[in-house]
Amino acid sequence: MRIGTRKSTMALAQTDEIARRLRGAFPGLAVEIVKFDTRGDDDQVGKLLRHGGKGGAFVAEIRAAVRRGELQAAMHSLKDMPGNEETPGLVIGATLARDASGDALVVRPGLSFDVISAARGQGFKIGTNSVRRASYLRRLFPRAETIHFRGAADTRIAKLDNGRPQRMPDGSERGPADALVMARAGLERIGQAARIVHDFSTAEMLPAVGQGIVAVECGEADWETRRLLSAISDPASRICADAEREVLWVLNGHCNSPIAGHADIAGDELMLRAAVIEEDGTRFIEAERCGSVERPRELGRLVGLDLLAKGAAEIIERTRPLE
Repeated sequence: MRIGTRKSTMALAQTDEIARRLRGAFPGLAVEIVKFDTRGDDDQVGKLLRHGGKGGAFVAEIRAAVRRGELQAAMHSLKDMPGNEETPGLVIGATLARDASGDALVVRPGLSFDVISAARGQGFKIGTNSVRRASYLRRLFPRAETIHFRGAADTRIAKLDNGRPQRMPDGSERGPADALVMARAGLERIGQAARIVHDFSTAEMLPAVGQGIVAVECGEADWETRRLLSAISDPASRICADAEREVLWVLNGHCNSPIAGHADIAGDELMLRAAVIEEDGTRFIEAERCGSVERPRELGRLVGLDLLAKGAAEIIERTRPLE
């Protein structure tokens, strides 16, 4: 089986885990990892919006190779996969057991979370490339300057430690950053979990839809690959993924939408919370429901409709890219 992936340290670690599990389930299975330079990895300056969001920046080229038959499967971080559009000819063949789903704060050497928190961010620059994280940061640290900060996880940490600013598309520079908000799962994957000084609770910063879940995509009609992938798929993560992504579908959320969502399973009950946040952090709409683990998409649909009833569409439309 040929599996496509990005060349970043984190993506390769995730794909290695998929290969390990497949070989464990099917001894003797030949698994080849094919590395891709995606547009999002090549462009370490511009905002992802210029590439069609995360879907265009990190997913499109690998998906195209699956459609052409050059690959049997593609590894994606589920949070990078657009949830508001169909993917003709492709299906998610497996979702691995969810890693840590929350966000975490990493600071430059010599700085602490307590210092930033006590000052409510006054005088500090906090970097992120996520509109969702930026919106939450403006609520949590209203006096901090939230700056656009790009790069693979290890590259961002290196820029933070070395005091290097973020170069912008117009040639200007932002920063250097005093702290970064990053996914805990990603930091664990690259061996940098020790750098975390604060884990944001879901009450502080609700994660991105699908955060912490590794997805394996394959051809819809490729039944042999689907059979193999089903052996390594985690049912609980798939239930949560289906519920969370249904919210995106209902909201028609785009790549620039500050949308968050997270599901938890307790016995036979599924709990789902989702939110839409104004980019400046001033308006916050949230919805939460419980339902059956047997009907995750139904629950996601209801939560999405609750958000729309509270005015979420207005916020989403204001952030929609101009055609």
